[in-house]
Amino acid sequence: MAITLNTGFKMPIVGLGVWRVEGKEIRDLIINSINIGYRHFDCAADYRNESEVGEALSEAFRTGLVKREDLFITTKLWNSDHGHVIEACKDSLKKLQLDYLDLYLVHFPVATKHTGVGTTDSALDEDGVLDIDTTISLETTWHAMEDLVSLGLVRSIGISNCDIFLTRDCLAYSKVKPAVNQIETHPYFQRDSLVKFCQKHGICVTAHTPLGGAAANIEWFGSVSCLDDPVLKDLAKKYNRTVAQIVLRWGIQRNTFVIPKSSKVERLKENFEVFDFELTKEDMDLIKTVDKKHRTNQPAKLWGMDLYA
Repeated sequence: MAITLNTGFKMPIVGLGVWRVEGKEIRDLIINSINIGYRHFDCAADYRNESEVGEALSEAFRTGLVKREDLFITTKLWNSDHGHVIEACKDSLKKLQLDYLDLYLVHFPVATKHTGVGTTDSALDEDGVLDIDTTISLETTWHAMEDLVSLGLVRSIGISNCDIFLTRDCLAYSKVKPAVNQIETHPYFQRDSLVKFCQKHGICVTAHTPLGGAAANIEWFGSVSCLDDPVLKDLAKKYNRTVAQIVLRWGIQRNTFVIPKSSKVERLKENFEVFDFELTKEDMDLIKTVDKKHRTNQPAKLWGMDLYA
């Protein structure tokens, strides 16, 4: 099942995120996912596993498991490469062993000190705070992203982790409109105004961290997982589904794309089995009541500053 972007290309509603997947696990993860039915893979230079993803994709194409045109591949421009967009994109393409990307996103709306194309260290100053490059505007970065479309390297471009105001600004100065805004959203962080704003203006929303990050974000950021919520647990019993399936189905019925991450085959299957049931309007409304406005992915813990303040 796919939705057509404002560029005319179709993106599958359910994808697989590969953040925090170790290189040695990538091959089996990609091959197993394709066998299950996944056709949408969400990557990033900062995940530091593009080369391993590329090896797995190459194997899948070489063995006839799937054709390139059957897959939708996303990757992202890292903060330190805002002044080197074309070089960074070509570096990702080389690692992924692809001729083009289906979608290329500006990972975060901030440019930082350049550390070399393809390197994704977050440069910190002497006080341990993210070293932001104030000479590169997001408008400049976006126009370089537009050049990628003209060059045929990328089919669609988009933004990520942008609020209403940054999204509005991008709409104002863009010649090629953003096709996607990839943001954290889940039942504990619903962001209804931002989702509606994007959709009103023809920008599709991809929900990263659609399950709230679960154990990984609890460990990294000390966050709270919606998968333990009693309301969602009761709905899982009602529909004879897992809580994760309820949460993903909620995301789909909001007309957002969801890219859950898992390295376990049984979870991969479970996360993909969300098209054969539907939540009632009453239950969709019920899930609205559990919103805690709780961001689980908080880079301030690593960067010494809060980009979202």
